[in-house]
Amino acid sequence: MKKLNVGVFMGGKSIENEVSFNSGRTVCDHLDTTQYNVIPLFQRFNGEIYILPLRFLHRGKITDFDHRLEAEAEKVEWEDLKSLVDFIYLAAHGRYMEDGSIQGMFEMLRIPYLGSKVFASALGMDKIIQRHVLNAEGIDTPKYTSFSVEEIDDFVKNETMILERIEQAGIKFPIVIKPSKEGSSLGISILKNKNGLKEALHDAAYLYRQKPHPIIIEEKIEGMEFTCIIITDPITGEPIPLPPTEVVAEEGSHFFDYDQKYMPGRAHKFTPARCSDEHIKLIQQTCIKAMNTLEISNLSRIDGFLMQDGTISIIDPNTISGMGPSFFLFRQAAEINMSHTQLINHLIETELHRYKMTTTLDAKRKNQEALMNNKIRVSVLLGGRSNEREISLESGRNIVYKLSPEKYEVTPIFVNKDLDLYTINQRLLVSNSTKEIENSITDDMKISWTELKRSSDFTFIGLHGGEGENGSVQGTLEMLDMPYNGSGVLASAMCMDKVKTNHYLQERGFDIPKNVFVSKNEWRESQANTLDMIHKSLPLYPLIIKPHDDGCSVMVQKAKNDEQLAHALKAIFAEKSHALVEECIEGMELTVGIIGNSKPYALPPSETVVSKDILSIEEKFLPGAGENQTPARLSESAIRFVRKTIEEIYEALGCKGYARLDCFYQDEQQSPTGKERIVFIEANTLPGMTPATCLFHQAAEIGVKPMDFIDIVVKLGMQLHKPVMSEEDKTSLMVQDLIKEKAQQV
Repeated sequence: MKKLNVGVFMGGKSIENEVSFNSGRTVCDHLDTTQYNVIPLFQRFNGEIYILPLRFLHRGKITDFDHRLEAEAEKVEWEDLKSLVDFIYLAAHGRYMEDGSIQGMFEMLRIPYLGSKVFASALGMDKIIQRHVLNAEGIDTPKYTSFSVEEIDDFVKNETMILERIEQAGIKFPIVIKPSKEGSSLGISILKNKNGLKEALHDAAYLYRQKPHPIIIEEKIEGMEFTCIIITDPITGEPIPLPPTEVVAEEGSHFFDYDQKYMPGRAHKFTPARCSDEHIKLIQQTCIKAMNTLEISNLSRIDGFLMQDGTISIIDPNTISGMGPSFFLFRQAAEINMSHTQLINHLIETELHRYKMTTTLDAKRKNQEALMNNKIRVSVLLGGRSNEREISLESGRNIVYKLSPEKYEVTPIFVNKDLDLYTINQRLLVSNSTKEIENSITDDMKISWTELKRSSDFTFIGLHGGEGENGSVQGTLEMLDMPYNGSGVLASAMCMDKVKTNHYLQERGFDIPKNVFVSKNEWRESQANTLDMIHKSLPLYPLIIKPHDDGCSVMVQKAKNDEQLAHALKAIFAEKSHALVEECIEGMELTVGIIGNSKPYALPPSETVVSKDILSIEEKFLPGAGENQTPARLSESAIRFVRKTIEEIYEALGCKGYARLDCFYQDEQQSPTGKERIVFIEANTLPGMTPATCLFHQAAEIGVKPMDFIDIVVKLGMQLHKPVMSEEDKTSLMVQDLIKEKAQQV
């Protein structure tokens, strides 16, 4: 039966385009390819639309590929969409995307699309008019007043009037200032008094400088902040409220800001909200009423507060919810045991019923059920107790989602801070942080390593740092004769210790930074002597200071003088017994994925573009915060040299399966040897597998999709550890030939 062509529209002309790109990528990753052909559609900030090539889809930031679109992607006009797609899954946010503009375009083109139509979208985006409509139907909102751009521009003249209007509205300090037509908490500020009022008003009004808009000033609500997702029954059209999430902003912050919304592990989000069943029901009923009042269809996300007197105040209705892997939409759906793919299918089917485009989906489901037998049982370990446990949660969750449901029966296994194992369900898997899971697991979920062996054919280690990456888990699985992904005990243990790795590779003839290994005891005995010892080996600033046994840029700092060096060492010694001090290498910073067992294959290297002195954890994992250029902006001969050298280092370290190596490339002018060289920085034997990891967009450069990449990693693990393989298995494990074949096709 012919599949439906679903165009996933992402990006856009809004300042929320990075969040939209993240949402669109998630939808593409989880769209049911047995029912739909996926066509990624990306709109640039200048309005141009392109069919997004696979190799760009899994980048971490739009600037990673935006400059390559004209030369490497197919540009399409609006009218072309009519012949390209049967249905548009709108995964875009903010201005033009949620305000009725793009909805109007789709209506004129007569292309079916997801979500609210023109009026509801326009009304849902305008916080000023929207408040009047809600209040008219008896739905409470915070006390507020609004000001035009002209009134804000002439602040000196209008300051007294502005303060009087605030007082007349019954608003007392602290006050909330926000743009009237933006989302994602962008442009919001909270003032305790009138100091800084001019600047806050201007920043909110001119957040989108091309088109400034009025601002709202509202009272700061005290109570339980919540967000509630509502989906729709595709047959009856009745609203289905999901269990609301309680949001607790981080201590010391004034509100739930952009970073807390999108950075893994930030803020506290409790689903269901920690209130009585009666209050949850009241929240759901009020949100349904708001959805109906604003004529929002299919999907909504309503934000508000449960007040101390038990009433509800609505602060922000949304016609399109963010669709990142762990966003509210999927977190709340997991409470009713809906996976990402099931929820996305549900939203599409709801719209298809409305457009009378339903197909024989039930028959397809029956065919899928017939394929449930003979699947490989895979357990995915995630969490742990290292500093990288939040990233492990993101990686492990993504691995669970991208292990093909056609081939694998997947069970997520949470490793707690005591290194005990717990089988977790869909609801816990989408938790915002490992702390949330720690607080929710129960004794009946606990399993032993022996039970893990009985219930699994393969263990996929999604852990990072600590016992997950230092050989401990690898040794455990070896004792259990369980196949697993990645390197063995020795390579894992060595690569986890940067000092041991450096000394070994230097002995093998590879270049490493000059470095000094400093102990906490030496520092305690004499800080002056320790600094002298460092300067004898590393006389010039700047210097790089890092833990010798951590990753994800945890506690890495750059020092430009003795004071900064001492501060960095103190920070590390607060948690660690040793620190590594290195020279700062001049050159192009690269990160390179490698895959293979006996014959490694280096993927196209990524150039790491650092905005500050050091690549931060936010630049690695916060949507839109980091930048990587893949392939690196080097000559073809330099890239061949990089890949060859990295493959040699991978082999020298005894790595298996896959890894990611970080290094610097120096040309003849930068290198002290007068010849181009690679300066090794560190090896990651279990690199991050988050949705936008470099591994995925490096693999995409040669035509390998994330689901295929993870499938190859499993096959390589089976090849290493499975005692007996059939001839069919052996044939299917010619992974290097598979990769090279795909590389030639691109």
